[in-house]
Amino acid sequence: MTNTNKIPRWNLDSIFPSLKSDEYKAALSDFESGMENLGSLLDSAQNFIKNAGENFDFPTWLKGFLEADEKVSALCGSLNAYAYIIYSVDTTNTDYLNNITTIDNLTLRYRQLDLSFKSVLLANSGRLEDFYKRFPEFDSYRYILNETLEETRHQMSAAEEKLAGELQQTGGDAWDRLHEQLISNLKDAETGKTFNELRNDAYSADSKVRKSSYEKEISLLKQNEIAFAACLNNLKGETLTLNRHRKWQKPLDRSLSSARLSQKTLDALISSIEESLPLWREYFNLKSDFLHKNNLTVSQDKKGLAFYDLFAPLVSTPLNKRDNSEKGLLSKEWTFDEARDYIIERYSSFSAEMGEFAKKAFAENWIDAEVHAGKVGGAYDEDFALGHQSRIMTNFTGAFSDIITLAHELGHAYHFSCMKGKPSAFFSYPMTLAETASTFAETIVKQDMISKCSDAEKIQILDLDLQDVSQVLVDILCRFYFERRVFEEREKGELNADDFCRLMREAQEKSYGNGLNSERHEYMWAVKSHYYSTGLDFYNFPYAFGQLFAAGLYARYQKEGKDFAKTYAELLSNTGNMSCEDLCKKAGFDITQKDFWKSGIEMYVGEIEMMKGLMR
Repeated sequence: MTNTNKIPRWNLDSIFPSLKSDEYKAALSDFESGMENLGSLLDSAQNFIKNAGENFDFPTWLKGFLEADEKVSALCGSLNAYAYIIYSVDTTNTDYLNNITTIDNLTLRYRQLDLSFKSVLLANSGRLEDFYKRFPEFDSYRYILNETLEETRHQMSAAEEKLAGELQQTGGDAWDRLHEQLISNLKDAETGKTFNELRNDAYSADSKVRKSSYEKEISLLKQNEIAFAACLNNLKGETLTLNRHRKWQKPLDRSLSSARLSQKTLDALISSIEESLPLWREYFNLKSDFLHKNNLTVSQDKKGLAFYDLFAPLVSTPLNKRDNSEKGLLSKEWTFDEARDYIIERYSSFSAEMGEFAKKAFAENWIDAEVHAGKVGGAYDEDFALGHQSRIMTNFTGAFSDIITLAHELGHAYHFSCMKGKPSAFFSYPMTLAETASTFAETIVKQDMISKCSDAEKIQILDLDLQDVSQVLVDILCRFYFERRVFEEREKGELNADDFCRLMREAQEKSYGNGLNSERHEYMWAVKSHYYSTGLDFYNFPYAFGQLFAAGLYARYQKEGKDFAKTYAELLSNTGNMSCEDLCKKAGFDITQKDFWKSGIEMYVGEIEMMKGLMR
């Protein structure tokens, strides 16, 4: 076990020393008084609209409101982030739980003010050009304000939206919770394993365990298929109903709007992935051959990969059973200091600025990495407009995967650092762009590790990378096909478990094809929680966008060298106030064409060729 004494916890003093500190109390007070001020500004606007008509000086009012909202927005984001991060490392602390409730209630009030602002903006949308002319310093808000108007046009009346929100608690939200409750309480009677434990066995080095857990998983899902199908059927029905009233022609339109993406770009992305499917099917078959030749699978069907072998490790001896002489870069136990030095060195290899940023994050204790009781699992980055700083939570055990995770989350924080000096309204960017910097940072680390590993470990790290990317491209394409067909059929009538299984089989055949053998998973529709989300449909393609976008950027970096670092940092700085297409056009490339997306896929073509050579 790694020596935890050398693994850091973060220092939060430069944000808020504690909930009881004067700094925190002052921030709460400023947040509340700031909202009072916004409320007064909105009341005055409503009075002017009602009584003054054309004499209402909307441009001056809007300037004042945006300036006031800048401070409130920064406080809201920072208070919410602080509330979550202190709770996440001490989940049984009742003071932290109560504070989350306090901040949630204040945030709800802020959201109600935002709805009032949208109505004022819509009523005066014809005066926006005058606003930009008189106050050109706000021209950079043009995209965000137009986006706000578009969102407002797709809202029902205030009374209808309020009713929809109230009904959603016993409608969509309730179906979503039912799905979560069913999944989280499923347990195999024979082994006592929970559903999530059975799912995690997909990564086991024991082939018998992988297959057995896969069969138990499907059995549990089948036993509960009526309830799962009812959840999904009604959730998609609710979405279609609300979309009609909100004047969305189809669910995908709403998702594209949230992603700040055009249909043309999505078509280019999807087409590029579809054209790469033979490549991924070759990888699946390559992995299947390796597993069979090394007796690492119990599947009897050699025509493709068994579904339960998608995440099978390509090792003949489990890492924890190797002696120290066998352990290389991939299998060694890393100290936190080694991880820090390696990431700083890799970041610096891309740009001095990125390396200096990593040094600052480590030196100022922005990272909470120690594993301890009461701390949530996984990892995240939270950004703070106050002081323009970030904090990163991870659980460091010394495994190679922890290096990748740390590089990933620091990539998010670097993205935020590139936005310093921007208004806090610009700190919200779509999912399509949210994973760019983190995936790019991962790629820098992975590509370096591939170049330094022994041949045996190189096969493993190539497989780890390819299996992750194949999930983001092939499996997400499968999910996209499935959800699109579900909406098409749900418009015609009710759907049951047999319908969902049929649609999943069709989607898997269309995406995985002969990359999978006969042992597939027709109940994946019951597993993926994003299908049951009421917030956003097609929660899938933004991840494929992010993966290939980062890979495409890395391809440009390989061509241009360190000169690309400046273009990259500028691109990240502009992610909050323009469409994906305009952002990329400004950086010098066109994402509406397949050529860009293919440039990202080319890197993985090389990885598969390398794997083939090593396996000969």
